[in-house]
Amino acid sequence: MLENKRIAVVVPAYNEEQLISRVITTMPEFVDVIVVVNDCSTDKTLEVVQQLAEKSTSTKRIEVLDLKKNSGVGTAISAGYVWARDNRMDVTAVMAGDAQMDPTELHKILNPVISLGVDYVKGNRFFTEDSWNKIPRVRFLGNAVLSFLTKIASGYWSVMDTQCGYTAISYKALKTLPLEKIYASYGMPNDMLVKLNIYSMQIAQVPIRPIYNIGEKSKMKRMVLRD
Repeated sequence: MLENKRIAVVVPAYNEEQLISRVITTMPEFVDVIVVVNDCSTDKTLEVVQQLAEKSTSTKRIEVLDLKKNSGVGTAISAGYVWARDNRMDVTAVMAGDAQMDPTELHKILNPVISLGVDYVKGNRFFTEDSWNKIPRVRFLGNAVLSFLTKIASGYWSVMDTQCGYTAISYKALKTLPLEKIYASYGMPNDMLVKLNIYSMQIAQVPIRPIYNIGEKSKMKRMVLRD
């Protein structure tokens, strides 16, 4: 728990057998439940997570949701959100299964929800001075274009890094939003902002450190083929 709040972290994972262990084993102690959502991986992701769950000193800390059909990161996050809502978690964060999100920054992602009553928090990789050097150029420029378009669609003009998946959401928001209708694929961050605006949710953003080139593999090709 963190400041008497029950904390869950949703970890969507598709073919992350090389990095998913790192994500789980470096999760801060204050996280009550790690909800790993296996999006019908074709590698050993599920096996690795199940082995970690069996070895965990707390058998209830790692919850494994195994989707029987590959449905996209949005659907995986939605499944994790539904679990967190149904289990009344006070704050739920999202951390990708590819270890690109620094676990030491989780506290500040959660803090605006816990201390300020914010409904939704997004990490912002563009606040750091070295973001231009760390983030791949194509991704940086593509993110900038998508962020601008999302600002127009959602009305949240202050959000700089709309594509960042490092987020936290309140229980109130989980109860309010139509979680089963979240966009299935990689447009999920944009869709979330639009839905949050419809329900007049308060959002905040915090600076985070971008992490790349640690062995992760881009899923962009899979997205294009499926769409």
